[in-house]
Amino acid sequence: MIKDPFARLGLDREVLTVSQLNGRARVLLEDVFTNIWVEGEISNLARPASGHVYFTLKDSGAQVRCALFRNNAARVRQALKDGLAVKVRGKVSLFEGRGDYQLILDTVEPAGDGALRLAFDALKEKLSAEGLFSAERKVPLPAHPRRIGIISSPTGAVIRDIISVFRRRAPNVELTLIPTAVQGREAIPQIVRALKLADARGFDALILARGGGSLEDLWCFNEEAVARAVDACVTPIVSAVGHETDVSISDFVADVRAPTPSAAAELLAPDASHLVRQVENLHRRLVMLMRNRLSHDRLRLEGMARRLRHPGERLRQQAQRLDDLDMRLRRAFERSLNTRRERLIRLETRLAGQHPGRQLALLRQRLDSLAERLPRAMREGLKARRLQLQSQVQTLQVVSPLATLGRGYSILLDERGQAIRNAAQTHTGQRLTARLGEGQLQVRVEDNHLTPVTLSLLD
Repeated sequence: MIKDPFARLGLDREVLTVSQLNGRARVLLEDVFTNIWVEGEISNLARPASGHVYFTLKDSGAQVRCALFRNNAARVRQALKDGLAVKVRGKVSLFEGRGDYQLILDTVEPAGDGALRLAFDALKEKLSAEGLFSAERKVPLPAHPRRIGIISSPTGAVIRDIISVFRRRAPNVELTLIPTAVQGREAIPQIVRALKLADARGFDALILARGGGSLEDLWCFNEEAVARAVDACVTPIVSAVGHETDVSISDFVADVRAPTPSAAAELLAPDASHLVRQVENLHRRLVMLMRNRLSHDRLRLEGMARRLRHPGERLRQQAQRLDDLDMRLRRAFERSLNTRRERLIRLETRLAGQHPGRQLALLRQRLDSLAERLPRAMREGLKARRLQLQSQVQTLQVVSPLATLGRGYSILLDERGQAIRNAAQTHTGQRLTARLGEGQLQVRVEDNHLTPVTLSLLD
């Protein structure tokens, strides 16, 4: 809602004419009061030649003028009359010429349909969410049905209209009526049973039909039980409930919706004259296709005849090709044979070079040569070893203590055979062994002078 419409219009800053005032008032009303519902009673109903409808909507305390223009008036199913309680939807406007406040309407419904409309919308939303209206669940209608079941009232214009259409368009189709009530609470279980029975009879298609009426009259086709029974049918179903402007839940669930029962019959009744024309068209197409095929095959045959050669010529060509292949095969065989012969010679040469007798003779020569070289190598090796030994013996004799002993020196050994290097290692009365250059002596220590004795090198 606009909190300060006068500030929006700028009335504190300018002076308006009457036309400007009414124009701005109309814009303000249409901007604020758009798409509203109002309930009341019709009075002063007027229908001029233009097709528009004008009336006053009133209640016990007030009234408002209403305008229903021709395009919207054509969609109103109910007959409008003074004293009828209605619920209208539209926008608030202003007729600028007279400054009259009025409602511009787009919908007029009987006042009692409001609760039913809410229930209709709620069930429609629920079943749509479950996918009962989805295109994937729809079954296509048969092109040429033989047996059709009709679920409708046995009395009234509906069944007569359907039979009339089939008698005119497809008299050979077998029709079976499954009678049921189509209005009131008792109609709901009857329609459900009729649907189950018809689905089990093996019909090619089913028609669920009823004539027009108010929302309350058609309400049995808006019940959830009927909608689920329609969805459970395997047989394709055409829903034709009410007139063209009537819409029911069954229409959404069915495989196909027809605006009227007669239209449903026309959907399932193939027109005999149309079929005849279709057969004639197919016959003409078949003849034309056959002629085209014959012409094409004739041209193809003529081309093949021009390319066809005498068998003798073909045989001569094949004989020449065979001779050519024979010569090529001989040349290839000879080349292969020569190649293999040369390879065999190379292999024989290599084999002769690697013959065991030849290898043994070579090894025997090598063995004789080695046998001759071995004594000479042994003699030279012994000679070299003897010379090396003599050199080492001479060197050893130079540093040997025996050579020292040979020059007049001796070595004193204790009981353990250890050399005595210091007088302190002995004690009086100890027996020692004196090792000489030739032989040894047993001596006894009389006195071990611990005082060092200086020996002259000249003595």
